[in-house]
Amino acid sequence: MNIKEKKGFTLIEILVVVLILSLLVAIVGPKIIGRTDDAKITTARHQIANFETALKLFKIDNGFYPSTDQGLESLINKPDNGRIPAKYRSGGYLEKGVIPNDSWGNPFYYFSPGLHGDYDIISFGGDGIEGGDGNGADITSWNIK
Repeated sequence: MNIKEKKGFTLIEILVVVLILSLLVAIVGPKIIGRTDDAKITTARHQIANFETALKLFKIDNGFYPSTDQGLESLINKPDNGRIPAKYRSGGYLEKGVIPNDSWGNPFYYFSPGLHGDYDIISFGGDGIEGGDGNGADITSWNIK
């Protein structure tokens, strides 16, 4: 068997493929990586919207929203303090039976009555403290629409 008869890739062909892949990573990579913060903000907004839906179902069944003391926990477990719901849905109001943290691993804050409506739900964003801007901006139930 002759060396010229062997099939395979040449060093030049492999280098061209590596160069093309490197260029793609260099061009596309930063755009994808830079979108992580946007994805976390969008996820937190969706989580708040899910809480709002569950709270509305709670109110339809029981005629009132859970108090601040009862908190979002009342969406997965029937409250045993304050105003006790008479028609609490078996299994709660959130499908997975857990209150998720926000996208940054911090808890959501719930106040009822709220300063901006019947209730307020707040994520303190990427910095985990009240206020801020950009990635650290608060995500609130009254500003997610």
